[in-house]
Amino acid sequence: MKNKKVLLFLAQGLEEYEAAVFTDVLGWSRVIGIEPVDLISTGLRPEIKCKWNLIVRPEIEFDKINMEDYDTLAIPGGFKDSGYYEDTFNDRFLHLIREFDKDKK
Repeated sequence: MKNKKVLLFLAQGLEEYEAAVFTDVLGWSRVIGIEPVDLISTGLRPEIKCKWNLIVRPEIEFDKINMEDYDTLAIPGGFKDSGYYEDTFNDRFLHLIREFDKDKK
């Protein structure tokens, strides 16, 4: 059986805890879940500065995403004053959201 794959979009100014919900729950799916889920992170930047200054590096470059490889898209929340809207309202990211929606993912 092929594992489900979730693309986790990390935006500048994201709140670390909101991303951790996805990483923790989906990570545990590989240990005790009925169906393992692979979680792959991406972002528009090579390093993302979170709201409370944690720096994270996405696993895959945004321009290398093949949308066909993923079953769904997860978007943790963030803060406007930390640059969150710069990334989440970026035309390239909005296009990706529309593609997921068009494919009913």
